[in-house]
Amino acid sequence: MLKKLCLIGLIVTTAACAKMDHLGKAPSFTPTTQSPERVAMIASGLPDVEPPKRTSDRASLWSGNQTSLLGDRRAVNRGDIMTVVIEIDEKAEISNSTARSRGGKETLGIPDFFGIPERINRGQPEGASLDSAVDISSSSSSTGDGSVKRKEKLTLRIAATVTDVLPNGVLAIEGLQEVRVNFEIRELIVSGYVRPEDISRQNEITYDKIASARISYGGRGQITDVQQPRIGQQVVDMVLPF
Repeated sequence: MLKKLCLIGLIVTTAACAKMDHLGKAPSFTPTTQSPERVAMIASGLPDVEPPKRTSDRASLWSGNQTSLLGDRRAVNRGDIMTVVIEIDEKAEISNSTARSRGGKETLGIPDFFGIPERINRGQPEGASLDSAVDISSSSSSTGDGSVKRKEKLTLRIAATVTDVLPNGVLAIEGLQEVRVNFEIRELIVSGYVRPEDISRQNEITYDKIASARISYGGRGQITDVQQPRIGQQVVDMVLPF
């Protein structure tokens, strides 16, 4: 019992500390000093070993370098930045209906069997008889009806950083965007794995080409706190079996 009380106290304390951040002030932004994007930009990996270039090659317009006029500007290395386009417009509607019924009736009577039922009926109480010895009837029915309707629409753009280049050439990306309006922070988080060939010439990629995509759009602040149930209510809902 003591362990449970300590656990509840720890949960309450943690939730209270999280809300203390925006007590009487706007919520703070997430520090970017140790973010995966910043770490990837600082430690971008070992550069590719290329043969030394001539002085004339550095001034050529046909250089394949990313900084050249005709170079490929798409993100390919750790620390590079690309744009993720999120345009979700989904609609699903499912309707199910089932009906089932069953009925049964069984009747067993022994009105005449070598005179034995007559003899037995004489010894039965008044009104009792073997003429209808067993009479069984049953009936069952069930119906079900269910429907699901869902519609989602989300249009966002976010800059993501290449945090790692896997041995097969697939890029691991991660992006975090925070916008503070008055006392509320709206945050957008995206992560996943993309193929370099799926990145467009505009250095953009759509969300449906991201493997293991994790997209989160939410917020924190005073308005979000009011919309969420109190921590005590959440604990009670978790403990109560009904």
